[in-house]
Amino acid sequence: MPPSVPLATYRLQLTPNFGFDQAAALVPYLKALGISHLYASPFLKARSGSPHGYDMVDHNSFNPELGGEDAFRRLSAALDTADIGLILDFVPNHMGVHYADNPWWLDVLEWGPKSPCAASFDIDWQTLPAHPGGGVLIPVLGTSYGEALERGDIELRYDAAEGSFSAWYYEHRLPIAPSRYGEILQKVVSEAGAGERPAGRKLVEFAARYRGPHNPPRHQAPAFKAELASITDGKDVIERGLRAYRPTREPGAILALHHLLERQHYRLAHWRLAGSEINYRRFFDINTLAGLCVEDRDTFDAIHGLVRRLVAEGCLHGLRLDHIDGLRDPHQYFRRLQRLIDVARTSKSRPFYVVAEKILADGERLPRFAGVAGTTGYEWLNVISRLLLDDRGLATLGRTWHDVSGDGRGFDAILIDAKHRVITNILASEFTVLTRLLARIAAGHYTTRDYTAERLRAAFELFILHFPIYRTYVTPSGPSREDRAIIEGALANSRADWFGSDLGIFDFLRDALTLDLIAPGRAGHSIARDRRFAFKVQQFTGPMMAKSLEDTALYRFHRLLALNEVGGDPAAGGLSVASFHERMQERAAKWPHGLTATATHDTKRGEDARARLIALSELADEWTRSVHQWRQLNAKLVVSLGPSRIPSPAHEYMLYQALLGAWPLAGIDASFVERVQAYAVKAAREGKQQTSWLAPNEPYETGLKDFLDRLLDRKYSASFIDAFDAFARRAALMGALNSLAQLVLKAAMPGVPDFYQGSEFWDLALVDPDNRRPVDFPARARALSSIGEPPDWRALASTWPDGRLKFALMRQLLALRQRLPDVFTNGSYRPLAVVGPNRGEIVAFARLGERNAVIVVSGRLFGHATQGGRRWPPGQAWNASVLAEGFSAMRTVLAVEKTMTGPSLAAADLFDVLPIAVLQVQYVQYAPAKRERPRTKVGAPAK
Repeated sequence: MPPSVPLATYRLQLTPNFGFDQAAALVPYLKALGISHLYASPFLKARSGSPHGYDMVDHNSFNPELGGEDAFRRLSAALDTADIGLILDFVPNHMGVHYADNPWWLDVLEWGPKSPCAASFDIDWQTLPAHPGGGVLIPVLGTSYGEALERGDIELRYDAAEGSFSAWYYEHRLPIAPSRYGEILQKVVSEAGAGERPAGRKLVEFAARYRGPHNPPRHQAPAFKAELASITDGKDVIERGLRAYRPTREPGAILALHHLLERQHYRLAHWRLAGSEINYRRFFDINTLAGLCVEDRDTFDAIHGLVRRLVAEGCLHGLRLDHIDGLRDPHQYFRRLQRLIDVARTSKSRPFYVVAEKILADGERLPRFAGVAGTTGYEWLNVISRLLLDDRGLATLGRTWHDVSGDGRGFDAILIDAKHRVITNILASEFTVLTRLLARIAAGHYTTRDYTAERLRAAFELFILHFPIYRTYVTPSGPSREDRAIIEGALANSRADWFGSDLGIFDFLRDALTLDLIAPGRAGHSIARDRRFAFKVQQFTGPMMAKSLEDTALYRFHRLLALNEVGGDPAAGGLSVASFHERMQERAAKWPHGLTATATHDTKRGEDARARLIALSELADEWTRSVHQWRQLNAKLVVSLGPSRIPSPAHEYMLYQALLGAWPLAGIDASFVERVQAYAVKAAREGKQQTSWLAPNEPYETGLKDFLDRLLDRKYSASFIDAFDAFARRAALMGALNSLAQLVLKAAMPGVPDFYQGSEFWDLALVDPDNRRPVDFPARARALSSIGEPPDWRALASTWPDGRLKFALMRQLLALRQRLPDVFTNGSYRPLAVVGPNRGEIVAFARLGERNAVIVVSGRLFGHATQGGRRWPPGQAWNASVLAEGFSAMRTVLAVEKTMTGPSLAAADLFDVLPIAVLQVQYVQYAPAKRERPRTKVGAPAK
């Protein structure tokens, strides 16, 4: 049996080209590497061809494109043989919709609010214009609705096997409400001239029996369709008669189809209308992912059927819950999930492992969700990055960014501007729904009805602009103390920006958000409306922050791209060693089993590209001089486009950093150029300044690609390439050392280290889809077997660019975790003091078990020891010592095995080959001294 708390997880991206059987073949490699749990991307049935699995259409079936259930069983057997656990990335928040593959969504389109599946989707049925009976907007058209009709892009079809009618727009199926079948059949029989034929008479008779807006009832639908399908020769008559709904020279057919579509439970529209008119909750701004209402008990039970079975069978050992901030009430969801797991599991002695995908701001704490071990680890990624930064260089990098870009604003102002853009264009419809609901709440009581819709909208917008985190977790019983403080703080900042005398509007907004408006003793306002508003606001702020921060502002502010990460703050400073120790002690005490990630499928760049960029904080002055020289060299490549230039100064500066992080030391090839070009276009679109996803600026994007094409071509840019390569090699060495430090910290600090597929070698990937490229696992398996045991660290260090040094270190650290599971799973954390002139360049700590301990010592700020990236650092470069009081029999795990004695460990000895050291201590003699009350002599007064 695998351990209930993972020792190390390995994230694997399953795709139609890498399914269950390929994963099963990888299991021996993962075992040899030291992985305890395979952490798989979603593998339930998703949209055909899905490269990621998050657009699932059936939570209770295995994805057939991954091999289906039979192949899953083979993977499960392989994992069981190797004692490796399985963690599933599960998606409770949304489903893939549109197209023709989600039976729940198709039923909703066919039957509207009467569909038994309607409660599963978060649809505001009554907000659709010109649909008094209620409907849902379907923004799938590539042209205007009128043009699509006139061109015949929308076609009415009959499925003879099913006995059903649907409108089709290319691959999108739009079922026709059965209550409209009668009018269709009357029309097609007449158009086919078949009124006197037996089939025609039967069809007309059938239509007459089901007249009226409520015929047939939902429960009779299967029999109703089966009867229609059984009419002899009915198909031929219907197919001929469907001409009545197809474009001809006569406008009648177009109008007939239009009138039919207008009487459905949906309204077809151009995809651009989604930003302002959509009335179903989406995953962020993705129209094809519709939010689920898992707070509905039937929906919760329905989507967890297969998970429940896999838990009961012992095939599943953990869950990673995707986008929990999209749920109406995460506290309720996790309580239900814990009960489901407890009932399903045959053995209750071992906890089931659950982590939540949750982005925490610096200083924010994860709520205590039932059964949740922690987050997926973005906060620790950023903590490690900031620990490795040289805070002294950030001011220089900030000045360089402002000088080159011409944008002197701080990041907070850039984020506010990005939020304005998102509210206005991307999430405008969701924001409008909330403001209308807020206005209805205000109008519902005489004490608040004077707050007009316009002023409420303005006040609420200020609140959203100043809201500092992804979401709060107010429950029906009200907010926590932390949540109330967050809401109050955002409102205080909103008041400071308010112009007007009606400041009381913010008191009303506070009471609505905290549910104080409907607290006991306060009567008059609608309880249902206020709860709906407060909970929907919490579901809105997460996507709002994600689209504004992650997908906009991070692509506008480029002081140091190493800090432009998910969950990070681009304006943050370095983290002191003392602060790092404080956070680790708190984590060991409160969240010791959450994941620690340094790369995921969603990070903005690979973990080693980020580590390389961190080196700029130590090379800030040289970087600044180099950038100015490169800009002069490359001025001839810049293209003018009216008053603008391609690339913009900000984008040019961003590209130099992106190139540095991904620069191939083996030389530029065509693949690298294509990868960087794709990154440049995506980054520009995300920034939403010169171009965007909604309105691509093709001349600008073409200019970006042309600039990079010439910039990376020796025919045009030999001087630049030589100069950049020389700088990149120095940064690469410092970055590699940062990567080794990052790796040892991740593997040894409190938490479960998570390794993203392929990151065994240097991970210099760019943002997705670049970081989701296929991985050459055979090459990694060969490298693993060739490294040797013990590794020849000196030889590996001499060939560090090939990445085998990182690979060997990963294997050794994971082997140590396997040997001493209790030290790393439940061990405490003790900072170790460092003394000497270079003490600031070292971080040291111990992980303490009951009778074993591990001491970890890592270098940081490698500029001094490497002479600015010009040499591999010798141990003598560090004039410092680690104080290891209370430890004895310290045996080195890395480099040449030797036993060291304390209490002072010289860094020069520890860093003989590598600037990191790990020592295993067989017995911990150290124990905190007990504080005793001072003794006093008999007859003497006590002090």
